[in-house]
Amino acid sequence: MSKEDERMSVEESPKGGVSRRGFLKGAGLTAAGAAIMEGGLLGVREATAALREPPVVGPGSVSVTLKVNGASRRVDVEPRTTLAEALRFELGLTGTKVVCDRGSCSACTVWLDGTPVCSCMTLAVDVGSRAVTTIEGLAPDDERLHPVQEAFIEYDAMQCGFCTPGMIMSCAALLNRKANPTLEDVKTATSGNLCRCGTYPKVFEATLAAAKTGGHGRKGGD
Repeated sequence: MSKEDERMSVEESPKGGVSRRGFLKGAGLTAAGAAIMEGGLLGVREATAALREPPVVGPGSVSVTLKVNGASRRVDVEPRTTLAEALRFELGLTGTKVVCDRGSCSACTVWLDGTPVCSCMTLAVDVGSRAVTTIEGLAPDDERLHPVQEAFIEYDAMQCGFCTPGMIMSCAALLNRKANPTLEDVKTATSGNLCRCGTYPKVFEATLAAAKTGGHGRKGGD
């Protein structure tokens, strides 16, 4: 038997099938490839999971820096502290009212990068680098009120005052988005703001009047 015939008899069966040695060689390569692939996929999974997992903070107080009304303010808060609590109790900005404390009345409305949000439903540690604007920072300077604030006074658009800061923040945000809103626009912008005194007609009237005077005061994110 020639050497070629010997090799064929070992590597292949006479019927063209795979011999025991060929099978073991193929199985070994498959197992090695699977191990390499599994190891590579495992590394990818671990790296992906690490990117998805947010940094863990707490349970004790953590230091965060909030950009509030154009100034950076550092506060130490527990991870459960809401933005409303941080503003009122840590920074003394009590213009932001906490009424329902569950996002139902919008009295605690502030701006995050110019967008109205309920600060009682926003954690202080989640604010990050976004700019916070409160009712105290809405006026263009220390000598003048925002046009919406002036209109609320002129048109008597407030009574007990609990809803007023949130109402003003929602209405001012509307005028930043739309210079000449309709009555329906104002109603939509304040649809989440509850007024127990029922001053909605005056709120609408004041906002439309502010729009006519070019009611664009300070922009969110300043």
